[in-house]
Amino acid sequence: MTDKQKRFCDEYLIDLNATQAAIRAGYSKKTANRIGAENLSKPDIQEYVQKRLTEKEDSLVAKQDEVLKTLTAIMRREKAETVVVVCKERRSYYDDNQRKVSEEKERPICVEIPTKISDVNRAAEMLGKYHTLFTDKSKVDADLNFEVHFDYGDDAE
Repeated sequence: MTDKQKRFCDEYLIDLNATQAAIRAGYSKKTANRIGAENLSKPDIQEYVQKRLTEKEDSLVAKQDEVLKTLTAIMRREKAETVVVVCKERRSYYDDNQRKVSEEKERPICVEIPTKISDVNRAAEMLGKYHTLFTDKSKVDADLNFEVHFDYGDDAE
């Protein structure tokens, strides 16, 4: 694969538009439509684009282990929560005419607080469900022979 084709692939991954990718990669505007389609039909370019799309998806989508680690960290209160608190600042002073002047400003501050107990409980519940620690129904997996006998008594004549 040439450097220009690689640049085309990288540009194609931005918006999945082959014509625009060809133009941004340096191909002629007149032939960009044809070159874009031609490049996408080449097996080595298809393989490279698919590999990069898979890498992109892997970095964007959380895997099972990552989800479990996050839930565990929340349950153990290892992750802090950030909240915004508005602080008021007051200042009083006397101006040149000896009049009292008061100023008040509000300033937002980000403060870390421990994970809420409700979030800890929810994480523990989700982990418990994942590990099937508690279930509402019992599963019975067995072969059973079920026979019904009717007894009409001795006077059945």
